[in-house]
Amino acid sequence: MKDQISPYFCHILVCVNDRQSERISCGPANSGAIKQVLKLQVKKRWPDARIRVSQTGCLGVCEEGPNVMIYPQKIWFSHVTPGDVEGILDRIDQIVRAGQDLLLTK
Repeated sequence: MKDQISPYFCHILVCVNDRQSERISCGPANSGAIKQVLKLQVKKRWPDARIRVSQTGCLGVCEEGPNVMIYPQKIWFSHVTPGDVEGILDRIDQIVRAGQDLLLTK
């Protein structure tokens, strides 16, 4: 095991868990589409930045989903819909502008 600092300045985690049952989960609420749009827009807007969009399994708060987290900035969005993606991108833009010096360096 190697302990190291994350290679990403900003990591966007989108829960896509689908319980395939009557219990609420993020997957059936369009979280996969939310992830795809975020991924496309992040690459388009910040092509050289060390920003990663990843899907996750259950984050433990299914009743609040779909859930999107931004780390290491500790920002959590809940009840996300495709219409919220622009607001999430605006928040990422704030993070990018605040950390511009760190963003593009490796």
